[in-house]
Amino acid sequence: MNYQTPALRRALAADYAIGLMSSTARRRFEHLLLDDAALRAELAQWQESLASLTEAVPEQPVPEHVWQGITARIDPQVLHVPEKRPFWNWLRLSAAAASMVVLVFLGSLYNHDDARYRATLLSADAQPALKVEAHADYLQVEPLTLAAIDPGRSLELWAIPADGKPISLGVIPAGGKGKVELNEAQKALIGQPIALAVSLEPKGGSPTGQPTGPVLYQGALAAL
Repeated sequence: MNYQTPALRRALAADYAIGLMSSTARRRFEHLLLDDAALRAELAQWQESLASLTEAVPEQPVPEHVWQGITARIDPQVLHVPEKRPFWNWLRLSAAAASMVVLVFLGSLYNHDDARYRATLLSADAQPALKVEAHADYLQVEPLTLAAIDPGRSLELWAIPADGKPISLGVIPAGGKGKVELNEAQKALIGQPIALAVSLEPKGGSPTGQPTGPVLYQGALAAL
């Protein structure tokens, strides 16, 4: 397959951004992103375009007759119940539907996850190894199939921006699970089209500011 065809690249970026790819296709596409800055830019354009679809719906006032119907269902013993007619049956159904909508909406707010971006980092044999979720001020990392490392070594997480020069995001907690706090400069990277990589470093992280050990895991950071 010729991945340099503009139409194919746009279609792949769109499918990835929308979430239509199979797991195998997603892994193959994420490998392509690592070495293709133009493809990362194409993906970022799709993600930016689709972001408007997640904007909150403007608040709309509830019609008075709907509130009356809800009140009638909550406390019917204090209301005058008129003779049953098709109109009133319709009103009762509308009130019930409105109540369900409110409950579902409140439930979605209560369970809202503030993670904005996510990546699954793969090993050299394309096995999922580490899950990364980007929140406003930190990264939440969770191991999937991390290989054991020597106690005298650390796993360091890197951002790979369009120019290809790695920027450290911090050392991954021992065991691979926990939070990686972000400074202001690191936060600014998260909203850009970047890839993530994990290298094996001396205890506490690279002494040079650049990866010194082998890259064990990698993957692309995508908007939710």
